[in-house]
Amino acid sequence: MLIPRKKVPNLILPMLTENQYNLSKDSGSLGSLVVFYRGLHCPICAKYLAELETLVPKFMERGLSVIAISSDNQERAMAMSEKLKLQHLRIGYDLPLQVAREWGLYISTSRGKTSLGIEEPALFSEPGLFLVSPDQSLYFGSVNTMPFIRPHFSELLGALDFIIANKYPARGEYVGKV
Repeated sequence: MLIPRKKVPNLILPMLTENQYNLSKDSGSLGSLVVFYRGLHCPICAKYLAELETLVPKFMERGLSVIAISSDNQERAMAMSEKLKLQHLRIGYDLPLQVAREWGLYISTSRGKTSLGIEEPALFSEPGLFLVSPDQSLYFGSVNTMPFIRPHFSELLGALDFIIANKYPARGEYVGKV
């Protein structure tokens, strides 16, 4: 389990638009917004990433680097990018499922073709969203066991404004006896 204010596992992955993503070297002044999505087969992911695409500049204005990552291969990641006509959102791919587990993501097995008629991979990670501080410590994390009910990006922007204005600390860091 990831703990706020503690270092998260590093991510080094290929990207569609650049050679490589390296979390430890790719941080904005406020940190990184790392969004894990299920893959090309997921219609809810497509809608979610399309919303994020429109808001990437606003996250960047607040000092966050932004990336969306899946365990899809390059071909499927490219198909998602082209489908959504991405201009701002960077896509990382080939997320090893062991690394997904280290981030606390749930892993699912294929149920065949989705409502889009696209075959699910044999194994893939479920969604997660993380705000990572510049020192690579966890600030905020949210993971899902299925594609539904994810954090809303517009609400996250409002929360960021409050966090910045009030220097609000990461919460949930206590790991002692209860």
